[in-house]
Amino acid sequence: MIIRSKAPLRLGFAGGGSDVSPYSDLYGGLILNATINLYAYCTIEETNDNKVTLTATDLGQNKSYSLSKALPIDGVLDLHKGVFNRVVRDFGVQPKACRITTYSDAPAGSGLGSSSTMVVCILKAFVEWYNLPMGDYEIARLAYQIERVDLALSGGKQDQYAAAFGGFNFMEFLTDGNVIVNPLRVKRWIVDELESSIVLYYTGASRSSAAIIEEQKKNTSSGNATAVEAMHRIKQSAIDMKRALLEGNMKEFARILGQAWEDKKKMATAISNPMIQEAFDVATAAGATAGKVSGAGGGGFIIFMTDPAKRRLVINALKNMPGQVVGSQFSEGGTHGWKIYD
Repeated sequence: MIIRSKAPLRLGFAGGGSDVSPYSDLYGGLILNATINLYAYCTIEETNDNKVTLTATDLGQNKSYSLSKALPIDGVLDLHKGVFNRVVRDFGVQPKACRITTYSDAPAGSGLGSSSTMVVCILKAFVEWYNLPMGDYEIARLAYQIERVDLALSGGKQDQYAAAFGGFNFMEFLTDGNVIVNPLRVKRWIVDELESSIVLYYTGASRSSAAIIEEQKKNTSSGNATAVEAMHRIKQSAIDMKRALLEGNMKEFARILGQAWEDKKKMATAISNPMIQEAFDVATAAGATAGKVSGAGGGGFIIFMTDPAKRRLVINALKNMPGQVVGSQFSEGGTHGWKIYD
C-alpha cells in the first residue's frame, strides 16, 4: 500500500509575527493569510526491510534507520523523524517499516511556511496511514508541538493552521494558546482581482528565520517600545486588511500591505537588506504600488501589489534581477491524503 498527501503553502498578508510567543501570549495575535497552489508532498510506502528510510528529493537528502519506536533527532531530516516519533508515542501505534519520500514546490527559508507545511503534510500521511482520529485543528496543533516543542525550532503558529485549513483565513491567536481559524468567503471577482494585482518574486536567497524571530522575541520580552508598538500596528493591519479584502478595495489593501512592511522592518534589523531594497526599487519604478516580504523577512518571497494593467511591466523589470517571478493562484483546500492499493 502507498499513502500520499499534499499541503498548500501560504502567503502572509497581514499580522505576521503577532502569532509568535511571547507577543501572542501577552497580547494575542491576528493574522490574515491565504494558501496558493504551491505544495509540500509526501509519499509513504510500506516495506519489508525492517528499516525506516527517509528521502527529501528536493534537498538531496536520504538516510535509513533501523525500525524502532523512536528515531534519533540528529540534524538530518528531523521534521520527518519528529512526526514519526510523536505519532508512535502519542497514539501507541506499532511502527512499520517504510520509505517516506517528500519534496516541496518552494525551498526552505522561502517565507511561504515551507517547513511547517511539510510537517503538516507528513503528519497528514500518517493520519491517512493509521486512520488516526484527527481533524484540521488537531493536525495543526500537533504539527506546531512537533516543530516548536519537540524539535525546538523557532517560529509562530500560523503556518501549521494555514496548511491544515487552506484558503483565505483570518486567524486569532489567543493569550491562552488556543487558535481560532475564521475562513473567509471572498467573492470570486475579488480573488481574480487580487491574483491580477500580485506579482510574487523569489529573491533567490533562502534564509533562516530563527535569528530574526529570536530578535523579535527579545524585543518583546525586553519591552522595546518601538518594536512592541510596531507589532501592535501590524496586528491591527490584519483587521483593516480583512475589511479591504472582503470589500474588494485593492488600493486600500495595497496601502495596508505597504504600511505593514514599514512596521515590520522595525521589529528586527535583519528583516530587510540591500538585496531586498533593490528589488523594491526596481518593482516600484516599474509600477508596483506596495510590497512586503512574506514570512519572517531577510529573503525568500516578496509580494508586490500593482495595477493589473501594469503587472507585466513589473514582471519584465524584475526579470533583470537575480531572482525570479513565480506564477501562482490561490487555492481553496487544505491538506489532504489518499491511499493507493497495489
